[in-house]
Amino acid sequence: MTDFSKITFGYADVGAIKLHYATAGMGEKLVVLLHGFPEFWYSWRHQILALSDEYTVVAPDMRGYNLSDKPANTSDYEIGHLVGDIVGLIAHFSKEKAAVIGHDWGASVAWALAMKKPDVLWKLGALQVPPIPIWKRNQTMKQFLASWYMFFFQMPSLPEFVFKKNDYAALVKSLTESTAKPDVFSAAEIAEYKTAWGQPGAATAMLNYYRANIMKRLFGSNEIPPKIDVPTLFIYGEKDKAVLPETVAGVGDMIAGAYTEHRIPDSGHWVQQEARDEVTRVLRSFLAK
Repeated sequence: MTDFSKITFGYADVGAIKLHYATAGMGEKLVVLLHGFPEFWYSWRHQILALSDEYTVVAPDMRGYNLSDKPANTSDYEIGHLVGDIVGLIAHFSKEKAAVIGHDWGASVAWALAMKKPDVLWKLGALQVPPIPIWKRNQTMKQFLASWYMFFFQMPSLPEFVFKKNDYAALVKSLTESTAKPDVFSAAEIAEYKTAWGQPGAATAMLNYYRANIMKRLFGSNEIPPKIDVPTLFIYGEKDKAVLPETVAGVGDMIAGAYTEHRIPDSGHWVQQEARDEVTRVLRSFLAK
């Protein structure tokens, strides 16, 4: 169980909104850990303390999640705003650069940050989700079917109803029944998630990530951005049921800088929790290089 007494919490004014964050450590270098859907800073509870002996580690609630601000408009969740939040978060900690490591939607934001604002990064890490040009290049009907929920989320109101029904049963199922091994999430941990999901406006805000971005990003311009010239790590749990192995093939094709790829055969989508010790070890090695 994570010793939360060693984690402190605060708010960063990143422009139009405030982000709630968890932090530990006082190292010279900043490491920012970005969660995905349907999580919050808690997604990184195992790594925050494990890396805090050498770094200042910060795990924010992304905009719309848990205790961070929840702008009302769907357009407020477009990828450019999400990138701007992280640039503002880095500045809040009075650092010029950070190592930014993201999982799921956090990975999408990390990739976009590296493409749009590489000057704020000293290293880049992504878990499970490839850069959007790689996803589009590898798109298959099998992946399209695995991503059915992304298109269901485009509907108004109904997804919110499904989320909240029976005490968030659908979201609990999305966590507990998609792991490669049973009992990854304890009852106490699921209770933490339910508290976050129950924050006013959180359900719609989480869905707005999909509503503001998916159709544009998957079916929009095929323009290929410049390759990423930042030392990059990609971690992938190979039993992911949402992002299939063939969808992440060739991630290194997008990287001009040093590139490391680490596969975990016996982990599913929630890799930093399912294989927490291995992920921590790989992150520590990558950051120290």
